[in-house]
Order: sequence, then structure tokens, then C-alpha cells
Amino acid sequence: MRIEDWNIEAMTGYKPITTFYTDFSIAERFGVDAIKDTFKNGFKYAKTNYKVLTEFVMVLNWKIWRWYEKNNAFCTLYNTLWETADAYACEHLKGEELRYFYKTTD
Repeated sequence: MRIEDWNIEAMTGYKPITTFYTDFSIAERFGVDAIKDTFKNGFKYAKTNYKVLTEFVMVLNWKIWRWYEKNNAFCTLYNTLWETADAYACEHLKGEELRYFYKTTD
């Protein structure tokens, strides 16, 4: 089973600090319920660190575009999950943490 690489570092210079992209890529092999479960576990962890949360939101956004016009169920699910994580970040991060989030996700 080949797992898709997240080439964000080559494209933007951002060096990933988590395995979220790979985790979601593996979950995709098992369907919507596995993606939801991966989100649940990842979001619980991401809430503990603003940089991890930032990357979590970025991964979800990339996954939306990865599946756009290829798999509507995945695309729609990732959009819903992104909205949840992004709203959480915007509501709970403050000061320098929020500035980091906006600068990194821009």
C-alpha cells in the first residue's frame, strides 16, 4: 500500500511537525468512518499545542483540495472537519498563538 507524501515543504518551505497527513492518508484507505475516527483522535491531541493545531487545520485544508472533484464524500467530510478545527483555533488561540496560526495558514 503506497501512502501519498505531503509535499508541502518542497512547495512552501513549511516543515511538518506531525504525521497527520500520513494518518489521514492511511484512514482514507478504510473510508469515511476511519477518517472521522482519525479526526477525533487527532483533534484531541491537536488542541494541546497551537503549532500542532495549526498543522492539523492545514492538513484538513489540503485534504479538501486533494479530493475536490475526485471524491465528493471525502471532500465534503474534510470540509466539515476543517470548519470545526478552524473555528476552534480562531476561538481559542490568542495573541502570539493566533498570529502564528494566521501567518502559517495564510
